[in-house]
Amino acid sequence: MNTKKTKNIMFLGTGSDVGKSVVSTAFCRIFKNLGYAVAPFKAQNMSNNSYVTLEGGEIGRAQVTQAEAAGVLPSVHMNPVLLKPTGDMGAQVIVCGNVYKNMSAIDYYALKNDIKLQVMKSYQHLANQYECIVLEGAGSCCEVNLRQHDIVNFEMAIAVDAPVIIVADIDRGGVFAQIIGSMAIISEQERNRVAGFIINKFRGDPQLFQDGIAYIEHHTQKPVLGLIPHYKNIHIDMEDSMSLDAIPVKKFRGLIQIAVIRLDHVSNFTDIEALSSEPEVSIHWLVSPNNLVEYDAVIVPGSKNVINDINKLHVLGWFDALHSYAQQNRGMIVGLCGGYQMLGHDIHDPEGTESSQKKAVGFGLLDVYTEMDTTKVVKKSFGKECLFRSSVSGYEIHMGKTWLGQNATPLVELNGHTDGAVSENGMVFGSYLHGLFDSGTFRKKFLTCIAEQKQIQLNSHIDHPDYWELKEKNYERLAEHFTKYAQIDQIVRIAGFLS
Repeated sequence: MNTKKTKNIMFLGTGSDVGKSVVSTAFCRIFKNLGYAVAPFKAQNMSNNSYVTLEGGEIGRAQVTQAEAAGVLPSVHMNPVLLKPTGDMGAQVIVCGNVYKNMSAIDYYALKNDIKLQVMKSYQHLANQYECIVLEGAGSCCEVNLRQHDIVNFEMAIAVDAPVIIVADIDRGGVFAQIIGSMAIISEQERNRVAGFIINKFRGDPQLFQDGIAYIEHHTQKPVLGLIPHYKNIHIDMEDSMSLDAIPVKKFRGLIQIAVIRLDHVSNFTDIEALSSEPEVSIHWLVSPNNLVEYDAVIVPGSKNVINDINKLHVLGWFDALHSYAQQNRGMIVGLCGGYQMLGHDIHDPEGTESSQKKAVGFGLLDVYTEMDTTKVVKKSFGKECLFRSSVSGYEIHMGKTWLGQNATPLVELNGHTDGAVSENGMVFGSYLHGLFDSGTFRKKFLTCIAEQKQIQLNSHIDHPDYWELKEKNYERLAEHFTKYAQIDQIVRIAGFLS
């Protein structure tokens, strides 16, 4: 029995995108519903999908989702190290919410001891406040070539004496090799720490997989603690851009069709989640600009490398396509954060903050100009937007400053400053405010405006709640789903609690 004052449990994966984040989210809500004060923790996260905490620091969105499920405020200590890839070989390193510097993998590994010290300080900070910590690993738990640099998988579990449950994804195939192979190549010390497995994303009759469970348990001498069916009616924010490939396609074609440009370095794509939740909206992530006339609006999302992404969009033909779309008044064009910068004129990066290229030409659809800066803006914001006069709130995370020309007006009046820009005809707008569409009122008015322009009749009886309300319902559904299909009592005991 675990006798530590602060109980803990860690979910590691057989690979990336097997569902570790969702499993951790489910158990954050399950422990909360059982009456425990619980917090999430991920030592190191690699993602361009981030969030600003009340401390004014930046962390990965997955830990924000888990904190929401746990019913606690997100903190920089829940994700002390965030790596935001800026290209194939480097990343912006964020430690305890603050930018450290852009680094190569080799340079970052040289800091391992210092980084690990900060990770342990953050874990202890949470352990002093909460009864239970739900830890999440990263990628595969048994990448032997990276083992010496590990601070987020078994190394973390050993450091805080956490029992481990390994999550596997049966939907991608090869679940026996995933689990048995992982157990074969980890050390004896690590195998002894594994308490069992959760098999995720199962489809079909579970009775037909009982011999499969028996095979896994026989060859590993560890129990399968859950066979979790694939679900379609529960929506949890995704963690990484690679998850865009797994976005479920709506069975019906929504009345409003919105195209979102799929950038190579897309960031904070969860800005689109609230729109995607609308029953009468279909979201289409596009690489090339073919047949834009089919869409009622086009969104340019955030980017972690604006100059490289805008150059790629020019090559793909997006410049002419968006100008034609705008000239023909086909629909609204929206830019979010980096996408807002791209909708303007020139983008300058004199210090090489994001790219070795010092200048790029934007789409020129908004009369704004941007210059990258070495200082990162990270803050919570709230105010009123000027298009529909609705209240909005969210957070800003961006490098660079944007100036408005004579033919653009600010989009949002925020606390102490203005943000964003709107074109003279009101059909093109952009903003640095992440979470703009999370406001139910703004989202409803935006969709109503599109519907009126396109002469689309929307269902007036559909509610447009703030996105937070929708997320709360989904956290409960997720907990109910896992409670039904996982051995909750046994997992609670594994974490160190009597059940």
